Amino acid sequence: MKNKPTQTAKVIAEVVGTTLLLATVVGSGIMGETLSPSSEAIALLGNTIATGAILVVLILMFGPVSGAHFNPAVTLAFLLKGDIDLKTAATYVVAQGLGAVLGVLIAHGMFDQELLQVSEKIRTGGPQWFAESIATFGLVSTILLVVTFRSEAVAYAVGLYITAGYWFTASTSFANPAVTFAREFTNTFSGITPSSVPAFVVAQLVGALAATYFCLWLIRQSQDSTSA
Repeated sequence: MKNKPTQTAKVIAEVVGTTLLLATVVGSGIMGETLSPSSEAIALLGNTIATGAILVVLILMFGPVSGAHFNPAVTLAFLLKGDIDLKTAATYVVAQGLGAVLGVLIAHGMFDQELLQVSEKIRTGGPQWFAESIATFGLVSTILLVVTFRSEAVAYAVGLYITAGYWFTASTSFANPAVTFAREFTNTFSGITPSSVPAFVVAQLVGALAATYFCLWLIRQSQDSTSA
């Protein structure tokens, strides 16, 4: 019988996983911008590939330990689903926030950037907020439904969804309050100005709530039809 991970191991997994995620998001953005200073499309492509790929790896690494949330919206979904308790959820959210900021600092350090920055990149307006709600709805739905019906494919499904989300959403699919919070501290390709953060986070939480209740309904309907 395998031993269950301790609470400490779960929290550390969320910190380290989110740290590596943000180091990849910000670092690949800096690399893309450095190599293609005149082409945002190429910079975004580099950012996209690296982020989608690292998500697959991180979920395979840390999924068996903490569930590999790395995202308060995902943690909220599993709290509402009843898979984790409130204390665990709150601890995860703090760990994700700390890890996210640490990841930004690591990315800055790797690229010889000033460690502490404040973004000047404005991301605001109805289309961007709507895009974030859709992006988060899709991400949370992907996780909840694939976990239920094809759990072995979660890592690949999430990585592919975010890879697509970078391109089909007007906001480039942040879909993560911890990521959004931390990206205000980088004045690089991946940044978001602090004044733009609150509306993004609200939109993400709305999308996460809608996805959670939709998926719970859909799962119940599927189970009822199977048992009938």
